[in-house]
Amino acid sequence: MKSTGVTRKVDILGRVVIPKELRDTLDVRIKDSMEILLDEDKVVFRKYQATNACMVTGKVADDNVTLADGSIVLAKDVLEKIYHELQTKFVLENKI
Repeated sequence: MKSTGVTRKVDILGRVVIPKELRDTLDVRIKDSMEILLDEDKVVFRKYQATNACMVTGKVADDNVTLADGSIVLAKDVLEKIYHELQTKFVLENKI
């Protein structure tokens, strides 16, 4: 784990402010959800990403399609667009 040299105090409500530079680096925006993990004696914060979120749109839905042993998740409408684009591309290439 890389040290940033940044320290923050915990306020009376138990909150800690994540510095803007770190939020920018991690692409954390206002109202983004953060996941809180324990790693032995460390507390780790990371931007939450739902495991069933479409890789293109970010849409979380029960009918999203998981491919490549779980490494690719796509919404059905995105998958259909990709399918049609691939069909068009390969049909055109095969005619040339």
